[in-house]
Amino acid sequence: MIKYSSFVLDNGLKVFVHEDHTTSMAALNILYDVGSKDEVITKTGFAHLFEHLMFGGSKNIESYDKALQKAGGENNAFTSPDITNYYITIPANNIETAFWLESDRMMALSFDPKVLEVQRSVVIEEFKQRYLNQPYGDVWLKLRPLAYKQHSYQWATIGKEIAHIEDATMDDVRDFFYSYYLPNNAYMVVAGNVTLEQVKVLSEKWFGPIPSGTRRKRSIPVEPKQTAARFEEASAKVPLDALYKTYHMGGKLSPDFYPTDLLSDILGRGKSSRLYDKLVQEKKIFTSLNAYVLSSVDPGLMVIDGKLSKGVQLKDANQEVEELIAKISQEAFSEKELNKVKNQAESTLLFGEVEVLNRAMNLAYAAMLGNPELVNMEADKIQKVTPEDISRVAKSVLTTENCSTLFYKSVE
Repeated sequence: MIKYSSFVLDNGLKVFVHEDHTTSMAALNILYDVGSKDEVITKTGFAHLFEHLMFGGSKNIESYDKALQKAGGENNAFTSPDITNYYITIPANNIETAFWLESDRMMALSFDPKVLEVQRSVVIEEFKQRYLNQPYGDVWLKLRPLAYKQHSYQWATIGKEIAHIEDATMDDVRDFFYSYYLPNNAYMVVAGNVTLEQVKVLSEKWFGPIPSGTRRKRSIPVEPKQTAARFEEASAKVPLDALYKTYHMGGKLSPDFYPTDLLSDILGRGKSSRLYDKLVQEKKIFTSLNAYVLSSVDPGLMVIDGKLSKGVQLKDANQEVEELIAKISQEAFSEKELNKVKNQAESTLLFGEVEVLNRAMNLAYAAMLGNPELVNMEADKIQKVTPEDISRVAKSVLTTENCSTLFYKSVE
Protein backbone atom coordinates (compact mmCIF):
# COMPACT_ATOMS: atom_id res chain seq x y z
CA MET A 1 0.00 0.00 0.00
CA ILE A 2 1.46 3.33 -1.08
CA LYS A 3 0.12 6.13 1.12
CA TYR A 4 0.11 9.62 -0.35
CA SER A 5 -1.24 13.14 -0.08
CA SER A 6 -1.82 15.49 -2.99
CA PHE A 7 -2.50 19.07 -3.99
CA VAL A 8 -2.62 21.13 -7.18
CA LEU A 9 -0.81 24.42 -7.76
CA ASP A 10 -2.64 27.34 -9.36
CA ASN A 11 -0.76 26.69 -12.63
CA GLY A 12 -2.18 23.17 -12.80
CA LEU A 13 0.86 21.19 -11.62
CA LYS A 14 -0.43 18.10 -9.81
CA VAL A 15 1.75 17.22 -6.82
CA PHE A 16 1.76 13.98 -4.82
CA VAL A 17 3.69 13.34 -1.62
CA HIS A 18 4.61 9.88 -0.35
CA GLU A 19 6.27 10.10 3.06
CA ASP A 20 8.71 7.36 4.10
CA HIS A 21 10.77 8.32 7.12
CA THR A 22 12.63 4.98 7.23
CA THR A 23 15.03 6.24 4.57
CA SER A 24 17.47 9.15 4.45
CA MET A 25 16.83 9.60 0.73
CA ALA A 26 14.18 11.36 -1.32
CA ALA A 27 13.00 11.01 -4.89
CA LEU A 28 11.49 13.66 -7.11
CA ASN A 29 9.73 12.30 -10.18
CA ILE A 30 8.11 14.40 -12.89
CA LEU A 31 5.98 12.67 -15.51
CA TYR A 32 4.96 14.67 -18.57
CA ASP A 33 1.86 13.39 -20.33
CA VAL A 34 3.54 13.21 -23.72
CA GLY A 35 5.13 10.34 -25.61
CA SER A 36 5.97 9.32 -29.12
CA LYS A 37 2.27 8.72 -29.82
CA ASP A 38 1.78 12.50 -29.70
CA GLU A 39 4.09 13.05 -32.67
CA VAL A 40 3.00 13.35 -36.28
CA ILE A 41 4.15 10.84 -38.84
CA THR A 42 6.41 13.36 -40.63
CA LYS A 43 8.18 14.47 -37.43
CA THR A 44 8.86 11.49 -35.19
CA GLY A 45 11.41 10.94 -32.44
CA PHE A 46 10.77 14.37 -30.87
CA ALA A 47 9.64 13.09 -27.45
CA HIS A 48 12.85 11.09 -27.17
CA LEU A 49 14.97 13.94 -28.51
CA PHE A 50 13.45 16.14 -25.82
CA GLU A 51 14.41 13.68 -23.13
CA HIS A 52 18.00 14.43 -24.14
CA LEU A 53 17.55 18.17 -24.62
CA MET A 54 16.20 18.55 -21.10
CA PHE A 55 19.67 17.71 -19.77
CA GLY A 56 21.40 20.31 -21.96
CA GLY A 57 20.97 23.23 -19.60
CA SER A 58 18.26 25.76 -18.78
CA LYS A 59 18.05 29.51 -18.37
CA ASN A 60 19.80 29.72 -15.00
CA ILE A 61 21.62 26.38 -14.87
CA GLU A 62 24.28 25.69 -17.44
CA SER A 63 25.10 22.16 -16.25
CA TYR A 64 22.23 20.17 -14.77
CA ASP A 65 24.34 17.12 -13.90
CA LYS A 66 27.16 19.06 -12.28
CA ALA A 67 24.79 20.95 -9.96
CA LEU A 68 23.03 17.73 -8.98
CA GLN A 69 26.22 15.79 -8.33
CA LYS A 70 27.41 18.49 -5.92
CA ALA A 71 24.30 17.78 -3.85
CA GLY A 72 24.90 14.02 -3.93
CA GLY A 73 22.07 13.29 -6.32
CA GLU A 74 21.56 11.07 -9.34
CA ASN A 75 19.12 11.41 -12.19
CA ASN A 76 17.86 9.85 -15.36
CA ALA A 77 14.85 9.78 -17.66
CA PHE A 78 13.00 7.59 -20.11
CA THR A 79 10.55 8.02 -22.97
CA SER A 80 7.80 5.63 -23.98
CA PRO A 81 5.02 5.85 -26.55
CA ASP A 82 2.77 7.21 -23.76
CA ILE A 83 4.89 9.29 -21.36
CA THR A 84 8.19 11.04 -20.72
CA ASN A 85 9.50 10.60 -17.19
CA TYR A 86 12.31 12.42 -15.35
CA TYR A 87 13.57 11.45 -11.92
CA ILE A 88 16.09 12.42 -9.26
CA THR A 89 17.23 10.57 -6.16
CA ILE A 90 19.04 12.69 -3.60
CA PRO A 91 19.78 12.85 0.14
CA ALA A 92 16.55 14.16 1.64
CA ASN A 93 18.27 17.13 3.29
CA ASN A 94 19.23 18.35 -0.21
CA ILE A 95 15.79 17.89 -1.79
CA GLU A 96 15.49 21.61 -2.56
CA THR A 97 18.25 21.21 -5.14
CA ALA A 98 15.97 18.84 -7.05
CA PHE A 99 13.13 21.38 -6.96
CA TRP A 100 15.48 24.11 -8.21
CA LEU A 101 16.80 22.02 -11.11
CA GLU A 102 13.49 20.63 -12.31
CA SER A 103 11.61 23.90 -12.03
CA ASP A 104 14.23 25.82 -13.99
CA ARG A 105 14.09 23.53 -17.00
CA MET A 106 10.29 23.37 -16.88
CA MET A 107 10.20 27.15 -16.87
CA ALA A 108 12.91 27.97 -19.40
CA LEU A 109 14.86 25.41 -21.36
CA SER A 110 18.13 26.71 -22.80
CA PHE A 111 17.24 26.47 -26.54
CA ASP A 112 20.94 26.81 -27.27
CA PRO A 113 21.57 25.81 -30.92
CA LYS A 114 24.80 24.13 -29.84
CA VAL A 115 22.89 21.94 -27.37
CA LEU A 116 20.45 20.93 -30.10
CA GLU A 117 23.30 19.92 -32.38
CA VAL A 118 25.05 17.93 -29.65
CA GLN A 119 21.90 16.08 -28.57
CA ARG A 120 20.82 15.55 -32.18
CA SER A 121 24.14 13.79 -32.78
CA VAL A 122 23.73 11.72 -29.61
CA VAL A 123 20.24 10.55 -30.63
CA ILE A 124 21.32 9.77 -34.20
CA GLU A 125 24.21 7.71 -32.86
CA GLU A 126 21.84 5.93 -30.47
CA PHE A 127 19.52 5.19 -33.41
CA LYS A 128 22.41 3.60 -35.30
CA GLN A 129 23.94 1.69 -32.39
CA ARG A 130 20.80 0.38 -30.69
CA TYR A 131 18.43 -0.03 -33.62
CA LEU A 132 20.40 -0.43 -36.83
CA ASN A 133 23.74 -1.99 -35.86
CA GLN A 134 22.66 -4.22 -32.98
CA PRO A 135 21.45 -7.78 -33.67
CA TYR A 136 17.64 -7.79 -33.86
CA GLY A 137 17.72 -4.07 -33.00
CA ASP A 138 15.41 -3.06 -35.84
CA VAL A 139 12.70 -5.59 -34.98
CA TRP A 140 10.32 -2.96 -33.57
CA LEU A 141 11.00 -0.64 -36.49
CA LYS A 142 9.39 -3.41 -38.55
CA LEU A 143 6.84 -4.88 -36.12
CA ARG A 144 5.13 -1.65 -35.11
CA PRO A 145 4.15 -0.56 -38.64
CA LEU A 146 3.12 -4.15 -39.36
CA ALA A 147 0.76 -4.28 -36.37
CA TYR A 148 -0.47 -0.66 -36.47
CA LYS A 149 -1.79 1.00 -39.61
CA GLN A 150 -3.47 4.14 -38.18
CA HIS A 151 -2.49 4.70 -34.54
CA SER A 152 0.78 6.51 -33.82
CA TYR A 153 2.07 3.45 -31.96
CA GLN A 154 3.22 2.49 -35.46
CA TRP A 155 6.69 3.98 -34.85
CA ALA A 156 9.20 3.37 -32.07
CA THR A 157 10.09 6.05 -29.53
CA ILE A 158 13.46 6.59 -31.24
CA GLY A 159 11.51 7.70 -34.31
CA LYS A 160 10.38 6.35 -37.64
CA GLU A 161 13.60 7.29 -39.43
CA ILE A 162 16.84 9.15 -38.70
CA ALA A 163 15.96 11.91 -41.19
CA HIS A 164 13.25 13.23 -38.87
CA ILE A 165 15.88 13.96 -36.19
CA GLU A 166 18.38 15.25 -38.73
CA ASP A 167 15.82 17.73 -40.06
CA ALA A 168 14.53 18.96 -36.68
CA THR A 169 14.72 22.76 -36.45
CA MET A 170 14.86 25.03 -33.42
CA ASP A 171 11.33 26.18 -34.25
CA ASP A 172 10.21 22.53 -34.10
CA VAL A 173 11.90 22.15 -30.73
CA ARG A 174 10.32 25.30 -29.26
CA ASP A 175 6.90 24.31 -30.55
CA PHE A 176 7.13 20.87 -28.97
CA PHE A 177 8.32 22.29 -25.64
CA TYR A 178 5.58 24.90 -25.32
CA SER A 179 2.93 22.38 -26.40
CA TYR A 180 3.71 19.69 -23.82
CA TYR A 181 6.31 20.69 -21.20
CA LEU A 182 3.79 22.62 -19.15
CA PRO A 183 3.02 22.48 -15.42
CA ASN A 184 -0.60 21.66 -16.26
CA ASN A 185 0.59 18.67 -18.31
CA ALA A 186 2.82 17.25 -15.58
CA TYR A 187 2.53 15.05 -12.50
CA MET A 188 5.14 15.50 -9.78
CA VAL A 189 5.70 12.98 -7.02
CA VAL A 190 8.04 13.68 -4.11
CA ALA A 191 8.73 10.57 -2.04
CA GLY A 192 10.98 9.56 0.83
CA ASN A 193 12.07 11.38 3.96
CA VAL A 194 9.99 14.50 3.34
CA THR A 195 6.82 16.01 4.78
CA LEU A 196 3.68 17.28 3.09
CA GLU A 197 4.14 20.81 4.44
CA GLN A 198 7.77 20.89 3.32
CA VAL A 199 6.80 19.82 -0.21
CA LYS A 200 3.97 22.36 -0.35
CA VAL A 201 6.35 25.20 0.54
CA LEU A 202 9.02 24.11 -1.93
CA SER A 203 6.49 23.48 -4.70
CA GLU A 204 5.00 26.96 -4.35
CA LYS A 205 8.45 28.53 -4.17
CA TRP A 206 9.98 26.82 -7.20
CA PHE A 207 7.08 25.75 -9.43
CA GLY A 208 4.35 28.21 -8.46
CA PRO A 209 5.69 31.09 -10.62
CA ILE A 210 5.77 28.97 -13.80
CA PRO A 211 2.82 29.95 -16.00
CA SER A 212 0.45 27.30 -17.24
CA GLY A 213 0.01 26.89 -20.97
CA THR A 214 -2.35 25.42 -23.52
CA ARG A 215 -1.58 21.79 -24.17
CA ARG A 216 -1.85 20.74 -27.79
CA LYS A 217 -5.10 18.86 -28.24
CA ARG A 218 -4.46 15.13 -28.50
CA SER A 219 -5.88 13.76 -31.72
CA ILE A 220 -4.69 10.19 -32.27
CA PRO A 221 -6.35 7.97 -34.88
CA VAL A 222 -8.10 4.92 -33.46
CA GLU A 223 -6.57 1.70 -34.74
CA PRO A 224 -9.25 -0.25 -36.63
CA LYS A 225 -9.87 -3.86 -35.73
CA GLN A 226 -7.45 -6.16 -37.54
CA THR A 227 -9.47 -8.55 -39.68
CA ALA A 228 -6.79 -10.49 -41.56
CA ALA A 229 -3.47 -12.05 -40.68
CA ARG A 230 -0.39 -10.02 -41.65
CA PHE A 231 3.05 -11.30 -42.55
CA GLU A 232 6.47 -9.89 -43.27
CA GLU A 233 9.99 -11.23 -43.71
CA ALA A 234 13.30 -9.58 -42.84
CA SER A 235 16.90 -10.71 -42.82
CA ALA A 236 20.13 -9.57 -41.22
CA LYS A 237 23.45 -10.80 -39.89
CA VAL A 238 22.12 -12.21 -36.63
CA PRO A 239 23.08 -15.40 -34.76
CA LEU A 240 19.77 -17.26 -35.16
CA ASP A 241 16.50 -17.11 -37.06
CA ALA A 242 13.80 -15.49 -34.95
CA LEU A 243 10.01 -15.49 -34.92
CA TYR A 244 7.85 -12.57 -33.76
CA LYS A 245 4.07 -12.59 -33.45
CA THR A 246 1.83 -9.78 -32.18
CA TYR A 247 -1.83 -9.84 -31.17
CA HIS A 248 -3.97 -6.74 -30.53
CA MET A 249 -5.36 -6.45 -27.00
CA GLY A 250 -6.95 -3.93 -24.63
CA GLY A 251 -5.12 -0.94 -23.21
CA LYS A 252 -3.98 -0.47 -19.62
CA LEU A 253 -7.43 0.63 -18.43
CA SER A 254 -9.34 -2.07 -20.28
CA PRO A 255 -11.17 -4.61 -18.06
CA ASP A 256 -9.43 -7.30 -20.14
CA PHE A 257 -5.92 -5.97 -19.55
CA TYR A 258 -5.07 -8.09 -16.49
CA PRO A 259 -6.61 -11.30 -17.85
CA THR A 260 -4.60 -10.85 -21.06
CA ASP A 261 -1.44 -10.02 -19.12
CA LEU A 262 -1.81 -13.18 -17.04
CA LEU A 263 -2.59 -15.18 -20.19
CA SER A 264 0.75 -14.04 -21.61
CA ASP A 265 2.44 -15.24 -18.40
CA ILE A 266 0.80 -18.66 -18.73
CA LEU A 267 1.99 -18.83 -22.31
CA GLY A 268 5.54 -17.59 -21.99
CA ARG A 269 6.77 -16.40 -18.58
CA GLY A 270 9.59 -18.60 -17.38
CA LYS A 271 10.66 -22.17 -17.99
CA SER A 272 7.43 -23.73 -16.70
CA SER A 273 5.25 -21.76 -19.15
CA ARG A 274 3.24 -23.54 -21.87
CA LEU A 275 5.28 -22.38 -24.86
CA TYR A 276 8.68 -22.89 -23.23
CA ASP A 277 7.81 -26.30 -21.80
CA LYS A 278 6.50 -27.70 -25.09
CA LEU A 279 8.59 -26.01 -27.80
CA VAL A 280 11.90 -25.35 -26.04
CA GLN A 281 12.34 -28.12 -23.50
CA GLU A 282 10.37 -30.93 -25.10
CA LYS A 283 10.58 -30.43 -28.88
CA LYS A 284 13.82 -28.35 -28.97
CA ILE A 285 12.37 -26.16 -31.75
CA PHE A 286 13.38 -22.91 -30.05
CA THR A 287 16.34 -21.97 -27.89
CA SER A 288 14.21 -19.29 -26.21
CA LEU A 289 10.52 -18.42 -26.37
CA ASN A 290 8.62 -15.71 -24.48
CA ALA A 291 5.21 -14.08 -24.31
CA TYR A 292 4.47 -10.67 -22.80
CA VAL A 293 2.31 -7.57 -23.16
CA LEU A 294 3.43 -4.02 -23.96
CA SER A 295 1.20 -2.41 -21.28
CA SER A 296 0.22 0.49 -23.51
CA VAL A 297 -2.29 3.11 -22.36
CA ASP A 298 -4.19 2.80 -25.64
CA PRO A 299 -5.04 -0.64 -27.04
CA GLY A 300 -1.75 -2.48 -27.22
CA LEU A 301 -0.12 -5.77 -28.15
CA MET A 302 0.59 -9.19 -26.76
CA VAL A 303 3.88 -10.41 -28.18
CA ILE A 304 5.34 -13.88 -28.68
CA ASP A 305 8.98 -14.03 -29.72
CA GLY A 306 11.60 -16.71 -29.89
CA LYS A 307 14.99 -17.67 -31.31
CA LEU A 308 14.99 -20.88 -33.33
CA SER A 309 17.26 -23.87 -32.87
CA LYS A 310 19.78 -24.44 -35.66
CA GLY A 311 18.32 -26.37 -38.56
CA VAL A 312 14.67 -25.56 -37.81
CA GLN A 313 12.77 -23.73 -40.56
CA LEU A 314 10.82 -20.60 -39.68
CA LYS A 315 7.64 -21.84 -41.34
CA ASP A 316 7.78 -25.07 -39.32
CA ALA A 317 8.46 -23.23 -36.05
CA ASN A 318 5.61 -20.83 -36.77
CA GLN A 319 3.26 -23.71 -37.47
CA GLU A 320 4.19 -25.33 -34.14
CA VAL A 321 3.44 -22.09 -32.29
CA GLU A 322 0.14 -21.58 -34.09
CA GLU A 323 -0.98 -25.15 -33.44
CA LEU A 324 -0.20 -24.81 -29.75
CA ILE A 325 -1.91 -21.41 -29.58
CA ALA A 326 -5.03 -22.79 -31.31
CA LYS A 327 -5.15 -25.67 -28.82
CA ILE A 328 -4.63 -23.40 -25.80
CA SER A 329 -7.32 -20.95 -26.89
CA GLN A 330 -9.89 -23.75 -26.77
CA GLU A 331 -8.83 -25.16 -23.41
CA ALA A 332 -10.03 -24.50 -19.89
CA PHE A 333 -7.45 -23.12 -17.49
CA SER A 334 -6.98 -24.50 -14.00
CA GLU A 335 -6.99 -22.50 -10.77
CA LYS A 336 -3.57 -23.98 -9.98
CA GLU A 337 -1.98 -22.73 -13.18
CA LEU A 338 -3.60 -19.32 -12.83
CA ASN A 339 -2.56 -18.98 -9.18
CA LYS A 340 1.04 -19.67 -10.12
CA VAL A 341 1.20 -16.69 -12.50
CA LYS A 342 -0.83 -14.54 -10.11
CA ASN A 343 1.78 -15.17 -7.42
CA GLN A 344 4.58 -14.34 -9.85
CA ALA A 345 2.85 -11.10 -10.84
CA GLU A 346 2.25 -10.07 -7.24
CA SER A 347 5.85 -10.85 -6.31
CA THR A 348 7.00 -8.56 -9.10
CA LEU A 349 4.71 -5.82 -7.79
CA LEU A 350 5.96 -6.15 -4.22
CA PHE A 351 9.60 -6.28 -5.25
CA GLY A 352 9.09 -3.17 -7.37
CA GLU A 353 7.82 -1.23 -4.36
CA VAL A 354 10.95 -1.80 -2.28
CA GLU A 355 12.69 1.23 -3.77
CA VAL A 356 11.19 4.61 -2.96
CA LEU A 357 11.91 5.81 -6.51
CA ASN A 358 9.81 3.00 -8.00
CA ARG A 359 6.93 3.94 -5.70
CA ALA A 360 7.20 7.53 -6.92
CA MET A 361 7.20 6.46 -10.57
CA ASN A 362 4.23 4.12 -10.12
CA LEU A 363 2.22 6.78 -8.30
CA ALA A 364 2.91 9.34 -11.04
CA TYR A 365 1.87 6.87 -13.73
CA ALA A 366 -1.37 5.98 -11.92
CA ALA A 367 -2.18 9.67 -11.55
CA MET A 368 -1.59 10.21 -15.26
CA LEU A 369 -4.01 7.35 -15.98
CA GLY A 370 -6.67 9.36 -14.17
CA ASN A 371 -6.74 7.86 -10.68
CA PRO A 372 -3.69 7.80 -8.37
CA GLU A 373 -5.38 5.10 -6.28
CA LEU A 374 -4.81 2.69 -9.18
CA VAL A 375 -1.33 2.27 -7.75
CA ASN A 376 -2.88 0.40 -4.82
CA MET A 377 -5.46 -1.54 -6.82
CA GLU A 378 -3.22 -3.58 -9.09
CA ALA A 379 -2.79 -6.59 -6.77
CA ASP A 380 -6.55 -6.77 -6.25
CA LYS A 381 -7.20 -6.60 -10.00
CA ILE A 382 -4.75 -9.47 -10.52
CA GLN A 383 -6.39 -11.61 -7.81
CA LYS A 384 -9.88 -11.07 -9.25
CA VAL A 385 -9.00 -12.67 -12.59
CA THR A 386 -10.71 -16.05 -12.99
CA PRO A 387 -9.91 -19.07 -15.20
CA GLU A 388 -13.03 -18.14 -17.18
CA ASP A 389 -11.59 -14.67 -17.82
CA ILE A 390 -8.41 -16.26 -19.17
CA SER A 391 -10.37 -18.54 -21.48
CA ARG A 392 -12.48 -15.65 -22.72
CA VAL A 393 -9.54 -13.41 -23.65
CA ALA A 394 -7.64 -16.36 -25.14
CA LYS A 395 -10.53 -16.93 -27.56
CA SER A 396 -10.80 -13.24 -28.49
CA VAL A 397 -7.12 -12.28 -28.65
CA LEU A 398 -5.34 -15.39 -29.93
CA THR A 399 -7.04 -15.54 -33.33
CA THR A 400 -5.36 -15.91 -36.70
CA GLU A 401 -6.91 -12.73 -38.12
CA ASN A 402 -5.67 -10.73 -35.09
CA CYS A 403 -2.07 -11.79 -35.58
CA SER A 404 0.89 -10.13 -37.32
CA THR A 405 3.91 -12.36 -37.93
CA LEU A 406 7.50 -11.44 -38.69
CA PHE A 407 10.06 -14.00 -39.90
CA TYR A 408 13.52 -12.63 -39.09
CA LYS A 409 16.09 -14.66 -41.01
CA SER A 410 19.76 -15.03 -40.23
CA VAL A 411 22.06 -14.49 -43.22
CA GLU A 412 25.83 -14.73 -43.59
